[in-house]
Amino acid sequence: MISKLVDKIVNTGAPIVVGLDPKLDFIPEAVKTKCFQEKGENLEGAAEAFWQFNKEIIDNIYDLVPAVKPQIAMYEELGIPGLITFKKTVDYCKEKGLLVIGDIKRGDIGSTSEAYAVGHLGSTKIGDKVYRGFDEDFATVNPYLGSDGVKPFISVCNKEDRGIFVLVKTSNPSSGEFQDRIIDGRPLYEHVGEQVEKWGLESMDGAYSNVGAVVGATYPEMGKVLRDIMPHAYILVPGYGAQGGKGKDLVHFFNKDGLGAIVNSSRGIIAAWKSENYKEFNDGRVGEAARCAVLDMKKDIADALASK
Repeated sequence: MISKLVDKIVNTGAPIVVGLDPKLDFIPEAVKTKCFQEKGENLEGAAEAFWQFNKEIIDNIYDLVPAVKPQIAMYEELGIPGLITFKKTVDYCKEKGLLVIGDIKRGDIGSTSEAYAVGHLGSTKIGDKVYRGFDEDFATVNPYLGSDGVKPFISVCNKEDRGIFVLVKTSNPSSGEFQDRIIDGRPLYEHVGEQVEKWGLESMDGAYSNVGAVVGATYPEMGKVLRDIMPHAYILVPGYGAQGGKGKDLVHFFNKDGLGAIVNSSRGIIAAWKSENYKEFNDGRVGEAARCAVLDMKKDIADALASK
């Protein structure tokens, strides 16, 4: 699966993934009003607003980027109607030719981890037919429970041609409370990175592994170290834009050929219409603003890599 992502990155010239993380605050009032009138001012109405919001963004960016990353928590907040919108979003993105990274951050052991993996990346046979659950192409995985939590995902990846991104060094300010702890003379995130590289050798797909890593843009020096530790891992880089990461912070996440990393932006793109930087779209033109934000991000990263 990682080879498909690399091909799409090369074809679009955009090592970018758009985070589809809707919130009611991000949605224009006219859209919410219409959805509430149709479905009720309730969970169903809010889920419909999420769907209409996502669809407008997807329709305006699908030709520019290789992938999207819906964060399932935003949808779970709305219960079953939200999960229905999550699934509709995944399916629609795939219809548009986008790869989907399910930001689910699952991590458990044994049969539970296997069930998570099958539900999001795999397939289940019921009677004579095979069904897929959420059917993402990639999923994010929490490695805190060790190999027992990760290897079931790798097994499904190998069987179904899917991929995962393992949390190694996250972009949030408090990540260092555990991830930076010194173990045997080195920070914990380096040990996790070494394990990701080992796991990845069990699922190679061309020059890279289907086992990638999540490393935040807010820690560029750590990213430089981890790039060397994980030569076969594609790095998913959150923290660009709203969390403070800039193109210049990203250069060490990439290899010399400009590959090896894909950068996520969520609020900076999907809520661009509310930003002062795109005030010409403040009248509610969500999709047009998102498209401009993607083009600006693409240029920012390209300029940074060109000066590497």
